Amino acid sequence: MLQKTVLRVGAAALVLLPGAAFAHTGVGHASGFVHGFAHPVSGLDHILAMVMVGLFAARLGGRALWLLPITFVAVMALGGALGVAGVTVPFVETGIALSVLVLGAVVALNVKAPTAAAMGLVGLFAIFHGHAHGAEMPEDAGGLAYAAGFMLATALLHGAGLALGLSLGRFEGRKGALAARSAGGLVAVAGVGLLAGVL
Repeated sequence: MLQKTVLRVGAAALVLLPGAAFAHTGVGHASGFVHGFAHPVSGLDHILAMVMVGLFAARLGGRALWLLPITFVAVMALGGALGVAGVTVPFVETGIALSVLVLGAVVALNVKAPTAAAMGLVGLFAIFHGHAHGAEMPEDAGGLAYAAGFMLATALLHGAGLALGLSLGRFEGRKGALAARSAGGLVAVAGVGLLAGVL
């Protein structure tokens, strides 16, 4: 029942919210919101990592379904605040590329980590993603609106990963698990390409 509800909410959010987010560009704080919303969906590295967080959560199930995405978004907001404040976080781009590789590998290897350990892992990578979002905030964007935008976009990408994982989990036998693990493997390979600078 919980899985069906998550699937429906994720699908509805993916269909309805992006259009609403761009409906009032340039009005008040909307431009800041739009810039924030666009940032996570404009880079392959961010998209792949966010979807893998959702897929990882779906593979773990239980409380991880909501704890992993919430942890990521909350810690990412902290990282964003550091970026806006000009606080240096070393190896941000490397950390982002590693997040793609590691999260893809975790899904590919079907790692069954305890929820607390999984939260720690996604939280670590969230700092790098958040810092990149905050450091690249346009000067004329409202900080809170910008943050709301990148947090919503991130949550939607998590929702896409959750929906994918829960959908694959409904396949009989090992087909769903194989498909999820294959997706993780492809993302891990993309992470290698990001680290090598070829993607």
